[in-house]
Amino acid sequence: MNMQTATAPVVDTIRKELGEIATLDSALARTMPPVFYTSADFHELEKEELFRKEWICLGHVGEIPEPGDYFTTELVDEQLIVSHAADGAVHVLSNVCRHRGNLVAEGKGNRRSFVCGYHAWTYDLDGALKTAPLMSKVKGFDKKKCGLPRLRSEVWNNFIFVNLDGQAAPLAPQLSTLDKILHNYHNDGRNLLFTDEDVWETNWKNLTENFMEGYHLFATHPKTLQPMTPTQLCRKVPGEERWTAYRSYYDPDFPPRGPFHEDMTEDEQRNTVLFNIFPSFVVAVAANYTLYLCLRPAGVGKVAIRWGVAGFKTDPEDAEVVKYVQLCKDFNAEDRAKLETLQKAQNTRYFQSGPLAPDDLEGTIWDFLLYMARRFA
Repeated sequence: MNMQTATAPVVDTIRKELGEIATLDSALARTMPPVFYTSADFHELEKEELFRKEWICLGHVGEIPEPGDYFTTELVDEQLIVSHAADGAVHVLSNVCRHRGNLVAEGKGNRRSFVCGYHAWTYDLDGALKTAPLMSKVKGFDKKKCGLPRLRSEVWNNFIFVNLDGQAAPLAPQLSTLDKILHNYHNDGRNLLFTDEDVWETNWKNLTENFMEGYHLFATHPKTLQPMTPTQLCRKVPGEERWTAYRSYYDPDFPPRGPFHEDMTEDEQRNTVLFNIFPSFVVAVAANYTLYLCLRPAGVGKVAIRWGVAGFKTDPEDAEVVKYVQLCKDFNAEDRAKLETLQKAQNTRYFQSGPLAPDDLEGTIWDFLLYMARRFA
């Protein structure tokens, strides 16, 4: 019996469990067993069925504000370039030369073209092949047929999404209700102030679920978040098939979190909207700042994170901005510590599943599990 045959029943077990979850009333909401977060076979299935077929956020348009700006990234083994073309369009391109398959760009920066360092094939910012040394001597060679593959992408609320297989339904119409919730926060008018990348030793689903529930705030963040957005003031927002959300209200004794956009209601000035666009994009749109995390699986027990902060201010060195970014770093470190020990604990054979907290506190996790059930049950 080979390893694939031996471990296939694990995937069947996870599918069966998700199928059972899909039949439950929300009053009986429960967690998934640890194998959901530790199975290498299920991880491979997620890569194929979620991260190649769904809309996945790669970053923020503020990372490439000027024509010629670009950054490179990776998504389930695909090497990608996100570029700002001369005509202002944002493109997501395969970062693999059409000649012998080497990388054509690394890191980030600004350039007029992408040049493969192996044989100097040169591509425009939209992926079109510009030059290929000596290839004119090759019979039938056609530059127009040798451009970098341009992958299907959308920009929503300043966030850049890609759909690797090109078959997903358009993203924006699926988020119209969420757009209405966010409208007065004017997230699309906020400036990118900070970005960073990291890898945590935990499954991507652990971080997705952690970000989307307020139940852990009082225990995990007693000094960073609980005094400002206490667990007991979290309120679930009715979600839809593509997303889930909750509002984290501020303690009445906590100082106002301005500056506020003039369109914001008094209620909106007093809460942060936290949402998850399935499967792995999590965002907190506060009254004054936006924190976002683009999550990509880097292994069954690793998650790659591209995260950032946006706001109405324009100077990243502004004292208030620096203070807020440091707050984000502090509570991220607290979450990381808990999630990395969680990943270790999930290798047990003895824990199966437990009840979720009330809807306002962990109903978003239930929405996420129902989404996973729709995809895999």
